[in-house]
Amino acid sequence: MPGTVLLLAASPVGRGCLVDAASVLPVLAAVPPPVLSGTDTANVVELADPLEPQAVLTRLRAAAAAPGPLTVYVVGQLQLDRRQRLPHLALARTTPATVRYTALPWHWIREELRLRPSGATTLLLDLHADQETWQWLRTSPLDSGRNNAVYGRIAPPPSRRTVAAPSYMRAVATILRSGHRPPPDQLHQQALARAAAEGAGSGAAAGADLVLTAPGPEAGDPHAVIAAAVQSGRHADADELAARHERAAAHAHGPASEDALHWTEVRADLAMFAGDPVRSCRAWLTVAEARLGAGQPPQAPAVEAAVDRAHHQWGQVRDAGPARELGGALAALRGRVPGRREGALDHVRRELSRLQVQG
Repeated sequence: MPGTVLLLAASPVGRGCLVDAASVLPVLAAVPPPVLSGTDTANVVELADPLEPQAVLTRLRAAAAAPGPLTVYVVGQLQLDRRQRLPHLALARTTPATVRYTALPWHWIREELRLRPSGATTLLLDLHADQETWQWLRTSPLDSGRNNAVYGRIAPPPSRRTVAAPSYMRAVATILRSGHRPPPDQLHQQALARAAAEGAGSGAAAGADLVLTAPGPEAGDPHAVIAAAVQSGRHADADELAARHERAAAHAHGPASEDALHWTEVRADLAMFAGDPVRSCRAWLTVAEARLGAGQPPQAPAVEAAVDRAHHQWGQVRDAGPARELGGALAALRGRVPGRREGALDHVRRELSRLQVQG
């Protein structure tokens, strides 16, 4: 099965730039796609210094939906938003004051990849952190999703007035240009050794990086079984298995517990894959209401994500009756959870007015 490769290199323009992220893309792009992917054939999507987080999300979502292995190479810098202090991948227009609106929330990457089959997704990361984010990382590990293999490093901020080089990813690219891709764990270790040797040769400090080594979930993970059912078109089987886990989690921990809500979210995604936007939208609305009812703030990433996904699925509903019913609930939620996209509530109200005229 063909593989998919997403090359993402991003850093702010101007004084806020910590790493020359895009400099490594020509080296990576010179590697044959099958070697980048570790498959016989592969499709490669390259994003160099993108401007808009929504544009990156669109490409990421398409890559996550592709069958077959997915390898995501990310080079850039992490910054915290001032409102929620959550890690974001800084993009070209990002400044410390605009992180929430101009950078890519790291949890978007985790969310988009979470239903992919076990062992089918590998992240290779070469990230730099500003001082505030570096301190945050000492107590808060970067969450890239439990279903993904994650390798790489996060480097502390470079010296003032210095722009760092993505030495880990450059080492990865140099190794791959030989035409052979070792298993990801071996590639990771070879790249660390090569980058350390080159850094020592240039007089750069070594040993300060946070090294990321997560080989992914064990075989038999229920998410892998569900994803396999979806891949083979057995949508009802996938939903029934997820429903069993949802009921068990609700019985053991309560219906508003994180475990139970996780499986409700899985079922919402499964409904989307099955082409049932009404069921998907309703499930996401349920998740959002449950999280708000449990005391989570409207700005919490899981709350925003649930409402955004409900909104997206509502836009796919073609039957005016369910669209009016769900739209009323969505409008009420949007009043409490406006999200990051300007005008989301106005969009719901306009569409509801149009549906009322049709009715």
